[in-house]
Amino acid sequence: MSKIKTHKASSKRFGVTGTGKVKMNRQNRRHKLGQKSAKRKMSLRGTGYMSESHAPTVRHLIQK
Repeated sequence: MSKIKTHKASSKRFGVTGTGKVKMNRQNRRHKLGQKSAKRKMSLRGTGYMSESHAPTVRHLIQK
């Protein structure tokens, strides 16, 4: 039986914390930044965490 391969696109976008949460970059920070308020852009700066309903799928994709 062959090894399970890591999904490389997902491994570049997501990571897992020590407690098992899936962390990700937030969306809406690439273009049209002049239309967004400074408050909105500041809140998008930090790391986001994936909802627990979607997290098992991503954990399965990026397992090592």
